[in-house]
Amino acid sequence: MFAGREHELKRLEGMFESDKFECVIIHGRWCAGKTALLQKFLSGKNALYFAAQETSCGENLRDFAERIEAFSRNAEAKNREIASFEDAFEQIYLLSRTERTVLIIDDYHLLAAAQRGISKLICDQIEQRLIDSKLMLIICGSSPPVMERETLSYHSPFHGKRTSQIEVRPLNFFETRRHFGSFSPYDIAVVFGVTGGVPKYIDLMDPEIPIEENIKRTMFNTSSLMFEEPVNILRREVRDLTYYNAILRAISSGHCKNSEIASAVSLETSACTAYLKNLIAFGIVGKHTPMTEKAGKKTIYSIKDSMFRFWYRFIPKNMSLIKSGVTDRIWRNVAREMPSFMGTVFEDICRQWLEQQNQNSRLPATFVEFGRWWGVDPVWKAEVSLPIVAYADDNHAIFGDCVWSDQPAHSGALVSLVERSRLFRFNNKHIYLFSRSGFSEECADAAHRVGANLVMFE
Repeated sequence: MFAGREHELKRLEGMFESDKFECVIIHGRWCAGKTALLQKFLSGKNALYFAAQETSCGENLRDFAERIEAFSRNAEAKNREIASFEDAFEQIYLLSRTERTVLIIDDYHLLAAAQRGISKLICDQIEQRLIDSKLMLIICGSSPPVMERETLSYHSPFHGKRTSQIEVRPLNFFETRRHFGSFSPYDIAVVFGVTGGVPKYIDLMDPEIPIEENIKRTMFNTSSLMFEEPVNILRREVRDLTYYNAILRAISSGHCKNSEIASAVSLETSACTAYLKNLIAFGIVGKHTPMTEKAGKKTIYSIKDSMFRFWYRFIPKNMSLIKSGVTDRIWRNVAREMPSFMGTVFEDICRQWLEQQNQNSRLPATFVEFGRWWGVDPVWKAEVSLPIVAYADDNHAIFGDCVWSDQPAHSGALVSLVERSRLFRFNNKHIYLFSRSGFSEECADAAHRVGANLVMFE
C-alpha cells in the first residue's frame, strides 16, 4: 500500500518538471517504502527501472543492458553493444539527449558492493555527457553506511553531482493513523509501536482481529516475515551478529550507558563503543544527551526503531516458547510488560504531536529543538527526568509528561511535572500533560490554576 509520501512525491514531480539533468539520491531504512514511492512516481512517465541484485558485477551489467535494450526506441541506441557500464551510460545519454527520461537504479548498495568504483564511473559520465541531457537519474538504496559512503557524504563521488536527496523514513504516528485508520485509536498506537511505522509491516496487521492476535500472528509465529526481521536486517550489514544481538538485548533490558552495556555483554568499553557506533550508523540505535546540556557523562543510548525495541525486548527471551507454539502463554507474559513498552511509544507520539503543532504555528512560540532531559534534582538529591523538553530562541520552553494508563491522569502527575519544570530558568514555561485516558476533575482544576495544557489521546 502506498501511504504517507505526498511531500516526497511532490518533490520528485517538481524535479521531473524541470526538464533538465537531475540526480536524486533516495535513501532510508529497509522496507520504509522507497520502492513504493518510486513506483508511484513512475506512473505515466518515460522511465527505465533497474533493480540491482546481490550477484556479480557481470550479472548486474547483463541485467542492466537487457533493461536498456527493452526500453530503447532510439535506433542509434538500440543497435549499440553494451559491454561495460560506460557503454550502458552512453546508451542512456542517447536516449535522454532530447527527451525527458527517468532512470532509476534501485538497491544501489548492492551494485556498489558488486562493482567497486561504480559511483565514480557514474559521476564521470555525469560530467562528460549526462549533465547536458534531459535525464532524471534516481539512485536509491537501503544500507545507511554504504549510501553515506557512496552517495551522501562530503567525500563521496556524488558530492557536487547530486541535485537533491530524499530520506524516506517510516511513517509517524499521525501518518500511520491516517492511512490505517480502520483500527481503534488504542490499537493503532500499539500497531505503530510494534511496527515502527513501516508500511510493509503495518500491512500485515488485520483490523478485523484483536490486537493481541495480530501480535501473536506476526511476532510469535515462526513462519511470519517479522519473526526474524530485525536479525535479517542486521545480517545484511554485518557477518557476525553475536555482540550486536547481545548489545541490543542489553539496551532493551534497560542498560543505557556505555559502561552498563559493555558490562552486560562482557566487552571492553572501547570495543562496545565501536559496536554502538555501527548500530547508530545503521539507524537502529540513538545516542542522546539531555536537552540544554553538552555531550558528556550523561550520554545514554536507546533503540530508536520501536519494532527493534519490541523484538529485542520480547522475542529472544521467549524464543523457546515461540518455537513450541504456546503463544497464549507468551502473550500473558508480554501483556504484563506492554504498558511499560507503550509508555515509551506514547512519549514518541506526544513529541510528534508537538512537532506537528510547531510546524503549523499552533504553539506559543516557534521551537527549534525537541528532546528529553534527565539529571539530579538539587533539592531532593534524586534522579528525575522529563520525557519532553523543547526550547525557543526567545526564552520560551515546553515541559511535558505522558501518562499511558487506562485510568484518567490525576493531579499528582501535573504537580510533579510543574515541580520538575522549576529546575530550568526560562522566562516563559509552557506545561503540557498528555494522557491516554483523560484527566480527573482535580487534575483539570489544577491545570486551570497553573495555566497548564492538558492533551488527551484520541
